[in-house]
Amino acid sequence: MKPPRFEYIRLESLEEALAILAEHGDEAKPLAGGQSLVPMLNMRLASPGVLVDLNRIAGLDGIGEANGSVRAGALVRQSAFERSEVVRRRLPLAAECLPHVGHFVTRNRGTVGGSIAHADAKAELPLVLLALGGSAVVRSVRGERTIPAEELFITHYTTALEPDELLVETVWPDRGPGAAFEEFALRAGDYALAMAACVLRVEGNRVADARLAVAGPLERPSIVEAAGLLAGNELTRELALEVAEQARAQAEPIDSLHASAAYQRHLVGLLVERAVLRAWRNATA
Repeated sequence: MKPPRFEYIRLESLEEALAILAEHGDEAKPLAGGQSLVPMLNMRLASPGVLVDLNRIAGLDGIGEANGSVRAGALVRQSAFERSEVVRRRLPLAAECLPHVGHFVTRNRGTVGGSIAHADAKAELPLVLLALGGSAVVRSVRGERTIPAEELFITHYTTALEPDELLVETVWPDRGPGAAFEEFALRAGDYALAMAACVLRVEGNRVADARLAVAGPLERPSIVEAAGLLAGNELTRELALEVAEQARAQAEPIDSLHASAAYQRHLVGLLVERAVLRAWRNATA
């Protein structure tokens, strides 16, 4: 397959990019790593009139720490995020998930911001951003705003960004060592059938705060409200199983080529149980 015809524009500044997006709106599509966009173009699943190459824009590829969070520019490569000492030290959940993101070769080109903006319901980084309670900083010619992850992901490949807005940075809160990521895929690098991410803060051998999210057989990464059952309690396997059962009930998968809806629902519960128990062990180690 070949992509449809489009105008290709390579820019040197963020201001130029925002002006192009403001001019063309829905007809324009930003290009960063291209590891998801280019295959979609070739399969005619996307047909933008204008492709805006962001790769020469300076200042969007930094990783830093501020106000208890790690901040990553939109053009940070997934492999750079994976290798970052800051990420390994401050974001154990992200560090654990990154080897599951595509393949080593695709992570060399794929960007952190691109994965978040692409909003693939089966992608690992959107799930982790949601589990951590992170956010996306977006900019347009009208100004800048920050969108919490809870409000960012709408459905498959759809976010709360307006057509003239560009994601310029992602913010990942440091929630301590009590974190765990679980994924099941048919092969390494394949899309996951199910994923779960959990972060726990433990005080006095009891859960002080818990965040839990699942993705894969859903239309978007989703918070598991049953994580509230953990607060104030010492974690037991029985309690983890109760949370897992409620997460399983929350999932509404459909039969697919790779797995039945019942099997996918079972996986959600199993991975939630594993993630919760392992996050507890990491928090109390």
